[in-house]
Amino acid sequence: MLNFKKKDLCIEQVKLSDIAKEYGTSTYVYSKNQFINNFESYKKALGVRGIICFACKANSNRTILKLLADIGAGADTTSGGEIYRCLNANFNPSKIVYAGVGKTFEEIEYALKNKIFMFNVESLEELDAINKIAGRVKTKAKIAFRINPYVDPDTHSYIATGKKGTKFGIPYEDAVKAYLIAKKKKNVIVLGIHSHIGSQILDIKPFKVAAQKIKKIIDDLEKNGIGLEYINCGGGLGIKYSKDQKAPSPDQLMSELFSVFDKDKKFIFEPGRSIIANAGYLLVKVIYRKFSGGKNFLITDAGMNDLMRPTLYEAYHEVMPIKKINTKKVKTDVVGPICESGDFIGKDRMLPVLAQGEYVLVTCVGAYGAAMSSEYNSRPLLAEVLVDGNKTTLIRKRAKWEDLLSNEEQK
Repeated sequence: MLNFKKKDLCIEQVKLSDIAKEYGTSTYVYSKNQFINNFESYKKALGVRGIICFACKANSNRTILKLLADIGAGADTTSGGEIYRCLNANFNPSKIVYAGVGKTFEEIEYALKNKIFMFNVESLEELDAINKIAGRVKTKAKIAFRINPYVDPDTHSYIATGKKGTKFGIPYEDAVKAYLIAKKKKNVIVLGIHSHIGSQILDIKPFKVAAQKIKKIIDDLEKNGIGLEYINCGGGLGIKYSKDQKAPSPDQLMSELFSVFDKDKKFIFEPGRSIIANAGYLLVKVIYRKFSGGKNFLITDAGMNDLMRPTLYEAYHEVMPIKKINTKKVKTDVVGPICESGDFIGKDRMLPVLAQGEYVLVTCVGAYGAAMSSEYNSRPLLAEVLVDGNKTTLIRKRAKWEDLLSNEEQK
């Protein structure tokens, strides 16, 4: 929720310059009302037909998770640590689903003991492990198989998960066989089917193709006496990172998918990026300016350890000054302080000439920004701030140098 008050860029009603003064930089800043509105658009589109489970791998800050739990969100988790975070943030265990290709035995037992809703099972060996552990702890595990429908979602290869040859899910041709095997397990309740084809998808067509292939499996299962209650359509709906992109709405996505399946089915959706990405910003300071090799550089205090997406995915994030500046725009690379040529925020951006010590804002970083950050180059993790109207709250303290050694042996 960006807007200008005279010459000052604001998030909701708070000037970014005031945030920089109070909390320093670099700092992640989130608009509470933006991600709440994003979630509510999913909730309204789904109605009473199932659960919206926030993919907390996109952003696992406890305050953000708690705010989503408070308004009825479920959680899509991919590790025991994420389940721990979600339980700590007061998510109802009956709304937590657990995905991931490499669930450890300890994580499975932890999930079962905490009575999570369902496992998205990715292999027959995982099914065996869940069945054995459930028997040992004297409970029944509710499961859905994740099926790989062999659909190319036309996104970055690193986040395309539904194509043939990826590590994810049960191969499409083995789906019915997997369910017949699961039906014989004593400690397993077969409840649903799951499919997730990738992330940052801007066209509904791949979702619908995947749904049609999943519907065929459901029909084949019913012929074999196996009825499924839940259809988990995964997540993956993209957002506008740049002005020339167009993104479908949750309502458009669901209306297309609902038309494929019978009206009595319940649904689970697992959005992450489309809820939190455009609610998050990275506020950074210009440390130095440099002209080298025919190029202009803005060297900032945010590195690739703080925001990995541009380096890892060649992802685009808009970069803008936090003040209205009327100076001439020049082509500029916005880079960080790390000793890597891959350490950049944006290349060849048309930006006004900025003074040393001024600030710029990086947009749409709420998903996979702070969540993927690291201490590479021994750089402490950043502060995170939540904006709610005219109020700000520190929701993660800025780490200090001494925190870098907190878990290391000291003599």
